[in-house]
Amino acid sequence: MKIKRALISVSDKTGVVELAKVLSDFGVEIVSTGGTARALKEAGIDVVEMSDYTGFPEMLDGRVKTLHPKIHGGLLARRDNPEHLKQAESCGIGLIDMVVVNLYPFEKTVAKAGVTEEEAIENIDIGGPSMLRSAAKNHASVAVVSRPQVYPSIIEALKENDGCLPVSLLKSLAADVFELTARYDAAIAQYLRGPQDRFPGRLDVVLSKAASLRYGENPHQEAGLYRWEGSESAATLVNAKQLHGKELSFNNYLDLNAALENIRGFVRPCACIVKHTNPTGVAQAKTLDRAFHDAWQSDPLSAFGGIVGLNRPVDAKTARALLKSGFLECILAPAYEPAALALLKAKKNLRLLQMAAGVSADPQAWDAKRIDGGFLVQDKDARDAAAKDLKVVTHKKPTRAQMISLLFAWEVVKHVKSNAIVLAHGTATVGIGMGETSRVDSMFMAVKRAGRRSRGAVLASDAFFPKSDNVALAKKAGIRAVIQPGGSIADEEIIRAADKAGIAMVVTGVRHFKH
Repeated sequence: MKIKRALISVSDKTGVVELAKVLSDFGVEIVSTGGTARALKEAGIDVVEMSDYTGFPEMLDGRVKTLHPKIHGGLLARRDNPEHLKQAESCGIGLIDMVVVNLYPFEKTVAKAGVTEEEAIENIDIGGPSMLRSAAKNHASVAVVSRPQVYPSIIEALKENDGCLPVSLLKSLAADVFELTARYDAAIAQYLRGPQDRFPGRLDVVLSKAASLRYGENPHQEAGLYRWEGSESAATLVNAKQLHGKELSFNNYLDLNAALENIRGFVRPCACIVKHTNPTGVAQAKTLDRAFHDAWQSDPLSAFGGIVGLNRPVDAKTARALLKSGFLECILAPAYEPAALALLKAKKNLRLLQMAAGVSADPQAWDAKRIDGGFLVQDKDARDAAAKDLKVVTHKKPTRAQMISLLFAWEVVKHVKSNAIVLAHGTATVGIGMGETSRVDSMFMAVKRAGRRSRGAVLASDAFFPKSDNVALAKKAGIRAVIQPGGSIADEEIIRAADKAGIAMVVTGVRHFKH
């Protein structure tokens, strides 16, 4: 298809001058609007102003400028339909062969702090989507370009085909448009619903491919990595920068996400080691290297080959501790000091990821799980606890040090697969039991992993104790204090058992199941 006339109107001017120059070199007439027309003229490119082309001025503060029969007739007229061409000619409508349009930045606008509703509404593009959709519908005859990222491929195709574009490219460009307008409309609808409408009747989730993965959970499964549209600059795992090491796998991302969720809950230097999406050890300390050491010691056997999440920049001392520990798959941190990076890069296959924007909360406030035929969608489990929120139910009260340790263990247990038991000394785990079909089995595993370190430890349970047998196991292991949700029909029996064992027990009234 030969390009003879192009309409260019963009909010993002990236690369548009270069594209327009190539079009102009092929003798293409360029029709443009406002700031785009000024930018092209300043670059020495001949431009026909939109109002001169349509014979109608822009009006209503620019709300109406491209909504005109000369525009949409020129886009929608079928070139293989003689009646269409006859009608267009009789009405003085010229054919438009290319549209280069990107939309008002609605999503960026509403993401700004303090944005007003009036400002948001004015950034709802009407003419842009209308032109894009018209051109995309008639893509057999009209090239529709909606993203600056495709300008280089357009330029290359024009040069290779003497000012023409192949049919395969036209169809691909049209598909881009309908993906774009679907996302754009969904973002507007979400804004207008407001944050109070957490679970609307229709949930539109728009993702763009960030990378192809080597394979899924197993080599016979294909896989890809996708990001939320509009979240390209957010502090998310998908946007983390890989500094070193071989390609990340599907399972790596699952474990990295689990590590990230763990360290996000802590303010002091923190380290988390993850295997198969469960933490093998989590610790807070005065220094990052000490936090990693304590996390590793929680379960060195399981930590081997694990994924490490750190909430502070990695210094040389921490890097040496990481290397000394043994085989690790990946390390995720906000930054790496040059000396630390040099040390870690000595490990050829060790994957190093940097969350340059920090490890702040996930911008998406809900969680989804795929089931057969659909998705389950829920709020993220972001419930924290403070000492004032806890109710001491036993005669014996936890000491101040034990209370600090209980709150630490409670934050960790939130990220452990149910049934979950976490044993901790101070602000370091010493034993974790997870994913068992009975709470007693999780207790056995946590105590087994802790060994002698269970003596004097505190215990966190993600859900209530259904029977007093867990208290008996805690007493035998030498555990001094317990934090659990409460709410079992056997609560009175369990509290009596704790009193008899000399164990302090506090309840939260909130559980942390993680399936």
